[in-house]
Amino acid sequence: MRHLLLCSTILIALGCDGATTPDEDAGPMGTDAGAIDAAVPPSLPSSIGPAERPAQLVVPAAHDGTTPLPLVVLLHGYSASGGAQDLYLGFSRATRANGFYLVIPDGTVDTSGNRFWNATPACCNFGGVDVDDVAYLTGLVDEVEAMAPVRDVYFFGHSNGGFMSYRMACELADRVTAIGSLAGSDFANETDCEPSQPVSVLQIHGRVDETIAYDGQVGAYPSAPDDVARWASRAGCDDVVTPGDALDLDMGLAGAETVVEARDTGCTGADAALWTIEGGGHIPAVSRDFSTRVLTWLDAHRR
Repeated sequence: MRHLLLCSTILIALGCDGATTPDEDAGPMGTDAGAIDAAVPPSLPSSIGPAERPAQLVVPAAHDGTTPLPLVVLLHGYSASGGAQDLYLGFSRATRANGFYLVIPDGTVDTSGNRFWNATPACCNFGGVDVDDVAYLTGLVDEVEAMAPVRDVYFFGHSNGGFMSYRMACELADRVTAIGSLAGSDFANETDCEPSQPVSVLQIHGRVDETIAYDGQVGAYPSAPDDVARWASRAGCDDVVTPGDALDLDMGLAGAETVVEARDTGCTGADAALWTIEGGGHIPAVSRDFSTRVLTWLDAHRR
């Protein structure tokens, strides 16, 4: 698994090439720093966080500084970076167009020279670096909330970033409304995570992912369906799976290849959903509207 994760930066670059094209409405590609800076009002900086570990803040084009807006924190995969992840998924353009604040941080560089998040024992602090990413990411949320009106807080991550999103749901449940994970997973044991309250979860996973297995890995992380069932149970949802309309999330596969399943029956303030990309791998060639679909799902979950 480690060898495959080390290749993620190269694979992300390959996945982006031809997978998406610029489109203001769908938000498929990241913008350059100059374009982002031009949209930031003088009252809000384009960079936040500690000097030794800054993160990028993206503000929606229609931002007025007084209306509470949702906040999304985008977490990259192992060996990638925040900028590369945004280029791949297109969150900066989609959040600007759809009225979200966006924070794009970078993980810590490990002994192999790769950025990572200290998420779960399975992924991906391979070098045992002493870093508290929960505190770091909480600090970024604190900073945004101190200078701008925030309505709800969401995390979305790919691979290692997905694992870290689950950890934030576990440890910051009183402030995180919902998370999304693409090809990531949760702690191996349900007892390793005891959230103070329910958090909504969206798990997106390729059925043939060879890096983070859809069916999980015993002793390391649960399967994608088990992730969703676990968080639905915490939200008090009935053990009922409700099918939804199929989605076309992977441009490398023909037709609407993604099976949508929701667990939202009898829930008490949160729910969970699984989007299975049939035939999809670890780094799908995401569709132009992928980020917008994710933001729509997150925005439907409010406190």
